Amino acid sequence: MMLDVRVIEDPAAATAALDPIRGRLLSELREPASAATLAGRVGLPRQKVNYHLRALETHGLVRIESEKRWGGLTERRLVATAGAYVVSPSALGAAGIDPARTNPEYAKDRLSAGYLIALAARAVREIGDLLRRAHEAGKHLATFAIDTEIRFRSAKERAAFSAELTEAIHQLVAKYHDEAAPGGRPHRLVIMAHPLPLAADTPNPDEGGNDDAREEG
Repeated sequence: MMLDVRVIEDPAAATAALDPIRGRLLSELREPASAATLAGRVGLPRQKVNYHLRALETHGLVRIESEKRWGGLTERRLVATAGAYVVSPSALGAAGIDPARTNPEYAKDRLSAGYLIALAARAVREIGDLLRRAHEAGKHLATFAIDTEIRFRSAKERAAFSAELTEAIHQLVAKYHDEAAPGGRPHRLVIMAHPLPLAADTPNPDEGGNDDAREEG
């Protein structure tokens, strides 16, 4: 069964997936296809497509969906093992970002973009590992996520929202956290917020200074 998403932890597999041609083949293989079919789609010789497919198959990024014999030849139809892929920071080894190795000053600063990226990267690494283990065990991984947008009228209201949210989270954690609960399992809660990316030709409202941005709680 095809996974919705696969987190790539192996450096060699990450290298294979990041190759532009192989990345294109992975996108084409959301539906089963043969090397001959793919060759026509990407404009490459079938032999070269087969070479790239073998590399992807070696790293478990594609698998054989079916085989059919035509005379003395065997046509293999392959399919991607996931609908989408993301590379885990663990694929970079010691060079991968980790909150534990981030500048200590960043960890003290809730406004640090570097620390925010480190937290997001840790989530990819940890959840990717949990998802792989759950898949191998045939179990469902229970997670929870909220994704929304909010447009603040001013930096002052943005800071007020941040302070209220922080207080609400502290209250909820105090209410439900039980360090000694028999059979309890720790969960990680990360709250993050960042400006939405702007189109290249859109003026940046924060240009001219970041004083307002530093008012966040």
